[in-house]
Amino acid sequence: MKAKTIYTCQNCAAQAPKWMGRCSECGQWNTLVEETYKEPSQSAQTPSGSREALSQALPQNNRPLAIHEINIDEARRSTTRMGELDRVLGGGIVPGSLVLLGGDPGIGKSTILMQGLSATPEKPILYVSGEESANQIKLRGKRLGVDSKNFLVFAETRLEEIIEAAQKLRPGILIIDSIQTIFSTSVTSAPGSVSQVRECTGRLMLLAKTLEIATFVVGHVTKEGSIAGPKVLEHMVDTVLYFESSDHSAYRILRAIKNRFGSTNEIGVFEMAEGGLREVQNPSELFLQERTIDAPGTAIVSAVEGSRPILVELQTLVSQSTLAMPRRTTLGIDQNKVALLVAVIEKRLGVPLYGHDIFAKVAGGIKLDEPATDLGIAAALLSSFKNRALDAKLLICGEVGLTGEVRRISQLDLRLSEAAKLGFQRAIVPQSGLDALAKANFRAKIEVTGVRSLDEAVKALDL
Repeated sequence: MKAKTIYTCQNCAAQAPKWMGRCSECGQWNTLVEETYKEPSQSAQTPSGSREALSQALPQNNRPLAIHEINIDEARRSTTRMGELDRVLGGGIVPGSLVLLGGDPGIGKSTILMQGLSATPEKPILYVSGEESANQIKLRGKRLGVDSKNFLVFAETRLEEIIEAAQKLRPGILIIDSIQTIFSTSVTSAPGSVSQVRECTGRLMLLAKTLEIATFVVGHVTKEGSIAGPKVLEHMVDTVLYFESSDHSAYRILRAIKNRFGSTNEIGVFEMAEGGLREVQNPSELFLQERTIDAPGTAIVSAVEGSRPILVELQTLVSQSTLAMPRRTTLGIDQNKVALLVAVIEKRLGVPLYGHDIFAKVAGGIKLDEPATDLGIAAALLSSFKNRALDAKLLICGEVGLTGEVRRISQLDLRLSEAAKLGFQRAIVPQSGLDALAKANFRAKIEVTGVRSLDEAVKALDL
């Protein structure tokens, strides 16, 4: 068959018959790369590496089923060595699932996979490394305490060899580190290109489903923080996990962006130590252990990630500005949210913040984006502006609207119960949420004050 040349965008996977300086789909410059398609070679069509060989494992009498006829065996999930990893995965590893793990270089992607999965199934684990040698993996395993005869290391980058090894070994878990280094001989483009990533992921997905091998794929990230390769890569897998951390922080947060087997709101918190990653069982206590008591400009808020309430400290600094355009700097909080709350405070309370530099951050490196933190941010800004500290045992939760009203938030009982466990004595919450607390038969020992507007919140805070 005659070879066909086509140009593929490395950003969006759009294809063009000829080279162009700018991609017509995503608008990025110099992203079109020449790729040649041709019939796979005879060696690439061997039964061990072809799609046809994998398809033979599919049931031949497959037929449409009524939904009530389908049996689900929840007990088939296997747990890992880390409860935080199980939480993010939705309760454990599902056989035949395909999981994509992304994160910045050096954040601990390989570490969490080796440490968390090393003693998971009864079947062997096949760790395929395209970036490190077997000796390098052995050194990391020694540091992490991974020394099992069921943990098999395979330093290989050819997809056909990897599939052949997986078919012979039938491992319970297959780890690919990383997908950008794997290439198929049926595709002539370089490893890491859109065509190679798409083809290799598709073949691995077919392998995982037909042989019921739980497959974990490590993906590189771009400078913008997204997983490198086409967006279709994230659509092909069952679960997408991001391993993230703030700069120079020892804490790591594992977040589920997509999960077909569980919630996408769960997070796992880890601490990087000398012997590897260590689970943080109580993140609230961790994030609050170094807070300064009776410091103006600080407030404690509660964020709910999935089923877990996390108490964090908000820190703000409002100071007189000498600039024509006062600065607005935030870390861990959306800058637009802070600007919106500043406008509401100026309009509804008459507080002149327009001539001040405003700095806001979340202590501990966590990122907050839910509306329940609005009232806490506003309280911290007013506390810093008036140089008056808030009560150290006070929790503040609520969404603030543009008219200054304080609106209802979800899972208020979980937030207050977590605060009561940590010794908090008071809480300022939306008035509309008190009815839900009464229906939930809330019994935590904490004094709850309901407010309807920002004005009432200021009076309750005594600011």
